[in-house]
Amino acid sequence: MVIKTLANPRQNSLDKETIVSELANWLIARGLEGTSREELLEGYCSRLVAAGLPVQRVHMAQRALHPEFGSLGFDWYRDKGVMREQFSHQETPAERWIKSPLYHLMAKNLDQLRLSPADDETRKRFPLLQDLQEAGSTDYFAVLTSFTKISINNPIDPANPPEGIAMSWTSDAPGGFSDADISALRALVAPLGLALKAISDRQTGQDLLKIYLGADAGGRVLSGEIQRGSLQTIDAVVWYFDLQGFTRLSEKHPPETIISMLNDYFGSVVSIVDKFGGNVLKFMGDGLLAIFSLDDQKHASRSAVEAAHVLRGVIEEVSERREAAGMPFTGYTLALHSGGVLYGNIGGENRLDFTIIGPAVNTTSRILGMCGPLEQELIISSRVAAAVTGHRDDLVSLGRYMLRGVPEPQELFTLYSPHQKG
Repeated sequence: MVIKTLANPRQNSLDKETIVSELANWLIARGLEGTSREELLEGYCSRLVAAGLPVQRVHMAQRALHPEFGSLGFDWYRDKGVMREQFSHQETPAERWIKSPLYHLMAKNLDQLRLSPADDETRKRFPLLQDLQEAGSTDYFAVLTSFTKISINNPIDPANPPEGIAMSWTSDAPGGFSDADISALRALVAPLGLALKAISDRQTGQDLLKIYLGADAGGRVLSGEIQRGSLQTIDAVVWYFDLQGFTRLSEKHPPETIISMLNDYFGSVVSIVDKFGGNVLKFMGDGLLAIFSLDDQKHASRSAVEAAHVLRGVIEEVSERREAAGMPFTGYTLALHSGGVLYGNIGGENRLDFTIIGPAVNTTSRILGMCGPLEQELIISSRVAAAVTGHRDDLVSLGRYMLRGVPEPQELFTLYSPHQKG
């Protein structure tokens, strides 16, 4: 179905002014309330079509501050809605990107770009235009909105775009977009950019806090728990994980090899902790601190112990894979203990850490130190063991011990495994 523009040029101009004003206000309101980018783009595009603009497709590309992917792409089609695509970090630009009109727009430092899918030379230069023409497109219009200042002395590098959005609109109307259509689209770029900037800034904050602090701690900081000394007492199972022989391996292998090894092992540990409802709080060299904190302490203990059980097999698989590939590999130690901990902001005025402190944390550290003397990769305290007794038949007592700095003797446990090494 072809959407036609209004025939009367004056009436068309007046309508476009009203459209721009109303849609600009709508965009600003959505940006303030913090809707998602998908919802914003869907609402924006559907309102353009309802107002009579012959929009067939809208594309938006935006750089992402995320460790897993470098940019995001959103495509809206009049008959399909919004689709999202993530693009991984790459040292060299992909051929698809280099041959795109948006890359050309940035490389030439152009304010805007308008292309005709009907032009043979244009389709040869930009393969995307061939696809668009086959889909019935008659016009292509693109602009770039940077969130940083661009100048002749500070041009855009399309291989490493600045923060901002690159937008394109495609029409399938006979003759393409009218001058009034282009004017309306241009007038809406600023409010659309502001709304997207507000939404993406908050999303970036959420993503980075979750990645660097953990889901629970990141959520607490974002909700306002940011004052130094703001602490909350919670009951939690403390997970202390440590890789074995790290110093020896560090002396034998180059730094990049060691970092790759850490990421390999830690990636497996983090996935398991997340799967069983825990929260990784921090990495400490070759160690990792996590908590399982739930309203039902027995449930938290069972989740933590089951995670430890699964971890044993996963770490063994990682080590076997690395050994077969001729890469450095190692074992691990893990201690579990539960109790009340202080959870919150600790540090200086200009540098805080959202972490846990308290006797339960110290005791967990002491238990971890017993893995070597007892020749065990996993040791569980009596408090955690009591919460899972009757639910596991592989719990084995290792005896009672006095731990340095812990006033009472502690009975320690492990999980029996017929295949355990050592």
